[in-house]
Amino acid sequence: QETLRTALAMGADRAIHVSTEQQLEPLAVAKLLAALAQREQPRLCLLGKQAIDGDNNQTGQMLAALLSWPQATFASKVEVDQAAGSVKVTREVDGGLETLSCQLPAVVTTDLRLNQPRYATLPNIMKAKKKPIASITPQELGVEVTQQLATLKVEEPSKRKAG
Repeated sequence: QETLRTALAMGADRAIHVSTEQQLEPLAVAKLLAALAQREQPRLCLLGKQAIDGDNNQTGQMLAALLSWPQATFASKVEVDQAAGSVKVTREVDGGLETLSCQLPAVVTTDLRLNQPRYATLPNIMKAKKKPIASITPQELGVEVTQQLATLKVEEPSKRKAG
């Protein structure tokens, strides 16, 4: 919940904590986010590019597929046009910059160059402590989160020869 409190201190209006003791795989996270999206009806879901634990880069794409929403990945710039009901996403590619346009609702995964996060000020940190964080379980969302993958083996790469 510390991460959610930080988000509240940085300007988020509210937070929802999905509570589980199980280790979640990308598909389970995508299913949980899809259930929340169907409940909350957002016009835009912003996700990071990849998780720091598994480094998978799968959840955003799976979420878009589960919701049947358009997606744009690796966004370094995002412009929402409410009047047109669309989002314009600029992303870095090998040859330079590519700009995509998607109709809303949409899923966008972000690149680290998207923005510089603001710092939480002490007054906002204090206000965030008073904001409620809704807590919900996967079962309440109707999502099964049992593990589907098993790690069979992890090995270090073979040593390289000098020179």
